[in-house]
Amino acid sequence: MDKKFRNRALLLLLLAGILAFFLIRASGHQPVAKISAMQPIRENIVSSISTNGKVEPISPTVIRAQSDTFVDRLHISEGQNVRKGQLLVELNVKEASAQLAQAKSRLLRAEDDFRAARAGGRADEAAKVSGDLAKATADRDRLQKNHDSLERLLAQGAATQDELATNDLALLKAQSEVTRLTVVRQEFARQAGIDSSRGSLSVEQAQSDVAVLEDKVRQGRIYAPADGTVYSMPVRAGDFVKTGDLLLEMADLHKVRVRVFIDEPEMGALEVGLPVRITWDALPVRVWQGTTETVPKQVVARGSRSVGEMLCSVQNEKLELLPNTNVNVLIRSKERSDVVTVPRGAVQSEADQKFVFLVRQSVGKSTLEKRLIQVGIADAISYEVIKGLNVGDVVALPGDVDLKDGMNVRVVNMQVETGKGG
Repeated sequence: MDKKFRNRALLLLLLAGILAFFLIRASGHQPVAKISAMQPIRENIVSSISTNGKVEPISPTVIRAQSDTFVDRLHISEGQNVRKGQLLVELNVKEASAQLAQAKSRLLRAEDDFRAARAGGRADEAAKVSGDLAKATADRDRLQKNHDSLERLLAQGAATQDELATNDLALLKAQSEVTRLTVVRQEFARQAGIDSSRGSLSVEQAQSDVAVLEDKVRQGRIYAPADGTVYSMPVRAGDFVKTGDLLLEMADLHKVRVRVFIDEPEMGALEVGLPVRITWDALPVRVWQGTTETVPKQVVARGSRSVGEMLCSVQNEKLELLPNTNVNVLIRSKERSDVVTVPRGAVQSEADQKFVFLVRQSVGKSTLEKRLIQVGIADAISYEVIKGLNVGDVVALPGDVDLKDGMNVRVVNMQVETGKGG
């Protein structure tokens, strides 16, 4: 009896199991996944770009050595504010000063020679040439008169032929001397003209030499061309510098610019006039405000990044931002007010489309529905939803379960999103 009862009980249990299996299968029940969810909200959203940049002066003055020399004295130090006309650096220009004295002496001689040549030659030489010619002419004229007198006397028998011949020989020599001295005076005048042209060139050359050397001597004393801050000065007193070596850099640092490096995928959101927030790790409590002035024109390699470079103007009233310092940059690229938003984590991508999983409620169960959405701008937390979702919809959040279209779920944690406000 016991054996029959036991067999019957086992048979009933088997039949009950089989019946339960078919009932479950027929009803379509499957294990229900437990998920978290949230509802889209309306809020203000700001899209921003966080990156890095480097501070630059806007109108720097770069002063370089104009010759090979030594640095004699420095009258200022790096980081010092200076006024226009203030003496900054003295260079050794002793050699240039000596050369300038010699050049000025040559200029005086050249000017004296030029004046003499322009006046027809030096006065003493001109007077000698003219005097010799005048004396020779007077001697010739006297001998010519004697010739005429002797010819009359010879006709009257009061003079001899030898006296006339002797006078004529002297007259011939006198005429030759007059001819020679006339040529000498003409050559003197011609040479004076040549010397005048050469003298003009010599004066110009000497004046040019003096001007160049005066400039070198002036460059030995370097003055501030404007008010500003000396932010770079790589030389020290006693250093030898070559032509073109950097002596100092200065600028008005009350307004600087920041060269910002924007990663290529974020360049499309940039435009002129966007607000910029600058921070510097060396002064973590300070914030500087700026504005974008240019947008990138090309992409360049910067280390492992592909970036576009843009410039931002920044107010620096306290002169705290120094050129060449590395800073943090936050650009507010776009802003939307009172728009529907959804957490970035709830949005998935497929090809060029974005979608979320809605939680659809029906009698006794909740099911996921894949919903394509159109997004706008984004911040670090949320996407703006332009199309596909409304406030009040329930959106599944990612977790330990792979979400799929049509999946049965049970919401065990409804998260509440708080708007960011205006």
